[in-house]
Amino acid sequence: MVGTLVSQLSKDAVPKEWLNMESWDYYADNGASVGIQSSQGSPFNAASIGITGDPLTNLYEDLAAEQKARSAYDNILRLSDDPDVNEVIKFLRQREVVHFQRFGEALDRLQCGLSHKSTKGIGIKQ
Repeated sequence: MVGTLVSQLSKDAVPKEWLNMESWDYYADNGASVGIQSSQGSPFNAASIGITGDPLTNLYEDLAAEQKARSAYDNILRLSDDPDVNEVIKFLRQREVVHFQRFGEALDRLQCGLSHKSTKGIGIKQ
């Protein structure tokens, strides 16, 4: 969605404007299309997705990723004065909040299940 937003905002930009924005290298490689990369230009790759085979660790990674995305949207909102852009970013930010809540619920359920398993057979009543 962010890529589409940037593409819409830059669709009428002429190449000279890309040069003035010091984005000529990017434009030369991608035109007005949005590449999948960080704001610093690092391309996305699967190495940034932390998985371990341990559900607890994976859920903590998911929670952290949602918070990082929310923080990025907060930063964009501090930089933007365009109401239309801000509405899209607020929508995306709210999705991150909901995802964080759902991952938190999954973590609670998993921890409850693990706690229940660890007390079985040792005389602790649930």
